[in-house]
Amino acid sequence: MSAPVPEDTQLQPLREALAQAWPGLRLEWRKEVDSTNLELMRRARAGEAEPVLLVAQRQTAGRGRLGRAWQSAQQVQDPAASLTFSLGLPLAPQDWSGLSLAVGVSVAESLDADGAAGLRLKWPNDLWVQQRKLGGILIETAALAAERVRRYVVIGIGLNIGERPGTDMRTPPAWVRQWWPQATPLGALAALAPALAGEVRRFEHAGFAPVQPRFAARDALMGQDVHLSDGREGRCEGVGPGGELRVRTAQGLEEISSAEVSVRPRGMAL
Repeated sequence: MSAPVPEDTQLQPLREALAQAWPGLRLEWRKEVDSTNLELMRRARAGEAEPVLLVAQRQTAGRGRLGRAWQSAQQVQDPAASLTFSLGLPLAPQDWSGLSLAVGVSVAESLDADGAAGLRLKWPNDLWVQQRKLGGILIETAALAAERVRRYVVIGIGLNIGERPGTDMRTPPAWVRQWWPQATPLGALAALAPALAGEVRRFEHAGFAPVQPRFAARDALMGQDVHLSDGREGRCEGVGPGGELRVRTAQGLEEISSAEVSVRPRGMAL
């Protein structure tokens, strides 16, 4: 069973809000794709670099960071249990560092404005609620033909909207309806997407440093003892102005900027 694609009349308010946040930003809602990130990356490599928000009700080959699979609604009885989308934009920031953190801050603030749900951000790209994974972020870029400054950035986001089993998942799941019982994929997207487009626009001009205090307010690892996938252990001391993770190890304060390093609170599997 699959949920119907929303009618144009249902999508029109969101289309207008997106166009205000980023002129020319187009909304495309698809019933099924292999991966929204893969689709926009294919388009970018073929020379299509228009601003677009691509939503898929079902992904057949969704993926997350480090090549891990992202389970979409097809593994869950509720056809509206997840929201998967990618935001594609031509972008030219002075420094790309910290973009995934800025994206996470924007999503968290949109879905949990007062912090009552306890939505936290786990460096570098996960959204957590009480050490349960609500969603993840995957950012990729493609070179634009005849461009030396701008690249096409694809920001992929997957969120659990409804209840879902945690079988075979590294981290137990959380879902939006735990604090927003009437949440739907369209409702959640309308709540977060225009603000996200605006956040990316600000990042392009100002970078991560202005967002750092907002990330600190939702930092899931701050003050926690952690294991790193490269074998190091230490205590997290927040993130720096470039989005680097600061970990106090036996060798002193170390800064981790590579997203290839996985981090988990001590006692949780990597």
